[in-house]
Amino acid sequence: MTDLATLKARILANPEARAAYEAQTPEFDLARELIAARNRAGLTQAELAERMHTTQSTIARLESGRTLPSMRTLARFAEATGSRAVVRLERTA
Repeated sequence: MTDLATLKARILANPEARAAYEAQTPEFDLARELIAARNRAGLTQAELAERMHTTQSTIARLESGRTLPSMRTLARFAEATGSRAVVRLERTA
């Protein structure tokens, strides 16, 4: 049986697969930040949804990395978790 790390390395050896994977890095980084903020606040997805006046499934979609939230949604998420949203643009190499 192949472990996850070995499978990932095998898939990412393909240049096209690697490019597609790397193109999604910003979405997944944001998803990790959202999950971390919710966890720091000690909230479940349902509790956070209630604070934001939305649904648990909306929170799940935000945390999946498959959808990019608006700045307004990020601000609401931050407020509901006792966090502060910060946007930074970095120069690429």
